[in-house]
Amino acid sequence: MNTKKALPILFLVMFLVMVGFGIIIPVIPFYAEEIGATPTQLGLLMAVYSLMQLLFAPMWGRISDRIGRKPVIMIGILGLSLSFFLMALSTELWMLFAARIIGGLLSSANMPTVMAYVADITSEEDRGKGMGIIGASVGLGFIFGPAIGGIFSQSSLNTPFYLAGATSLITFLLVTFVLKESLSPEQRNSEERERTSLLKAFNGPLSMLFVLQLFVSLSLSGLEATFAYFAAQKAGLGTVELGYIFMIMGLAGAIVQGGLVGRMTKKLGEGAVIQLGIVISAIGFGLILLTEGFGTAALFLTIFGVGNGFIRPSVSSLLTKKSTAGHGSTTGLLSSFDSLGRIIGPPLGGWLFTIAIGMPYISGIILSAIALVLYRIYSAGSVGTANY
Repeated sequence: MNTKKALPILFLVMFLVMVGFGIIIPVIPFYAEEIGATPTQLGLLMAVYSLMQLLFAPMWGRISDRIGRKPVIMIGILGLSLSFFLMALSTELWMLFAARIIGGLLSSANMPTVMAYVADITSEEDRGKGMGIIGASVGLGFIFGPAIGGIFSQSSLNTPFYLAGATSLITFLLVTFVLKESLSPEQRNSEERERTSLLKAFNGPLSMLFVLQLFVSLSLSGLEATFAYFAAQKAGLGTVELGYIFMIMGLAGAIVQGGLVGRMTKKLGEGAVIQLGIVISAIGFGLILLTEGFGTAALFLTIFGVGNGFIRPSVSSLLTKKSTAGHGSTTGLLSSFDSLGRIIGPPLGGWLFTIAIGMPYISGIILSAIALVLYRIYSAGSVGTANY
């Protein structure tokens, strides 16, 4: 399938997946509370999904290297749909946990396989652009999903879950009938012959890029978990203003990923764009400490969002170019490190916030500095390693 046809379809697929995922975000806390969940159990309900993604994303990536991308994407989207319908029907807390575990296990197939598909169909020169377009679709889905969920939750708390399940089913049909396989039978056979351990994807200087993504994900999820409290204390902002602020930040990130990343990686190379993104993110963290009201909160968070938007697509692009493991194995492992950051980040951010309200953002600057050092180590190591 040629790139011009496939990328818009993949954009739409990931957009719909993330809309479905986003629809339930504003509803889950109230829905779980109604069933009888404590705040701790709610935290575990959110974490168990990321834990499943951490454990199973590399497996799905490897399976997609062997059997092809399309069937694995179909499994992932169908699994997501099933979990949404199960959540809608849940009357006990254990049912909600079971639905989240099934959803996390199966839907962890989506992101790494779609990114591997992009790596299959793009030239090295256009890889950054392709990864950026997928990043933009995820960002936009996250903007529209929670807004739709908030609106439909007014009639009944389980309506958004049915809606999310239906959205995922439509996405499944789109993949089934419109998306073509990106790996030829010969490529799948060669992947079968050259089956490699995950250690091969995580070796040499490249390992630094996976750890870099972990630190970036850690700092982002720490910010997401604490910013509502920070903005309320510092500037008296409520949930409506926060919704708009995150929407503006998401839009800025999506515009950067959809338009700028491709051009910049083509012109400057992924390495320069990753470093630029880390520096802008660190500046954003520093500025957030100076928040005084809605305007400054929106501006400073957007600066952070723009920086963050540069990093993930460029890291994905660089890894799929340089790794000798299959594209699926590589993107699966990257998704795992992303999930690990999302598991550790919120409780760490919350703990730092209890020490001092600015601590999550000061730690974000420190984590950004470490990420920059990790990139420099990767860069020095890859120059000195003949395989890279």
